[in-house]
Amino acid sequence: MKNRYEVVVIGGGIIGCSIAYYLATAQMDVALFDGGQIGAKTTKAAAGMLGAHSESDGDFSLFFPFARSSQFEYIRLKDELFDLSGIDIGYRNGGIIKLALTENEMQDLHSLLKQPTVKELSRQEVQCMEPGISNDVLGAAYIKDDVNVIPTSTCEAFAKSAQVLGASIFDSCHVYGVEKHGNNYNMKTAKGNVQAKYIVIATGVYSNHLFQNLGISEQLSSVKGESIIVQHEKPLLQHTLFHDKSYIVPRNNGKLVIGATMIPDDWSESINLDSVESLINKAKMMLPSSANWKIEGFTSGLRPTTFDGHPFIGRHPEEEQILIACGHFRNGILLAPATGKMIRDLILNKEVKQEWIDAFRIDRRQKTLI
Repeated sequence: MKNRYEVVVIGGGIIGCSIAYYLATAQMDVALFDGGQIGAKTTKAAAGMLGAHSESDGDFSLFFPFARSSQFEYIRLKDELFDLSGIDIGYRNGGIIKLALTENEMQDLHSLLKQPTVKELSRQEVQCMEPGISNDVLGAAYIKDDVNVIPTSTCEAFAKSAQVLGASIFDSCHVYGVEKHGNNYNMKTAKGNVQAKYIVIATGVYSNHLFQNLGISEQLSSVKGESIIVQHEKPLLQHTLFHDKSYIVPRNNGKLVIGATMIPDDWSESINLDSVESLINKAKMMLPSSANWKIEGFTSGLRPTTFDGHPFIGRHPEEEQILIACGHFRNGILLAPATGKMIRDLILNKEVKQEWIDAFRIDRRQKTLI
């Protein structure tokens, strides 16, 4: 390990690995540090939906354009990352069927259905696309572009590709703190001290200690998500089913993910029986035949969320050479490419849309109050 790099990224989830990758494509001397294994925390527990439309919650003015740009980037990345790393990220076409089981839920789909890439489906059309669907379904929105990837494979592909391009990746190497050292920054790590011109904090829900260390008053909170993993010999679904923040996601590796719970302020990674029961009931509500599926295992992860639900992406309010990329909540996999590009462009002083800078800046709460 060298004692100096141009950029150090702290955090080895998909956000940190994406940032390291995009910095490496710009031929910057970058190192990434993670206290555990790459992609082994929140990334590992994610379902991998690229739900730019389905996760927008009607916000098509700000979140959607950023998320959509990230979704489009995956079309190119799936081949680029494979060519560099030899890792298939599991990009799966088919899209999402967002179900409505009541008239009120049909009304709630109206803003989504105004998007030109979204198609309204009748009950009969839904049943034609997925024959096992519940008879309680009244209709749906079909979002062809909301595909999915395998999160751990994608994270690994970002990390390996970054290495191929010259980045250094250090796992099992905790960063204890950051302090100013002249025009650079000094970090105390488990393997010794390291200096860098730029620091990027991408430690997800575990960022609060570094925030405090760096004089950042904002804090991240945890929303635990638990999921069930199902393995089946035959293809069971052609599309992801989505209803009221719950989903069944078919992956290219033959597994299905039933998820996910939303438990605020829970910092444990344990899985409880009530959660499993609720996930099973939601799956049966969408697809009654799921009652016969065989469970392979369970996952649990801590989603990092901010005070307003939007991520922190941008510069430290007072230290321009420190950048933050945390708090992506349910959308870390979806937003990883757009986040990586934005952080890279900020470091290189390239043009970034001002509305994105304003929307994701870490001190936006204070700016709003002024």
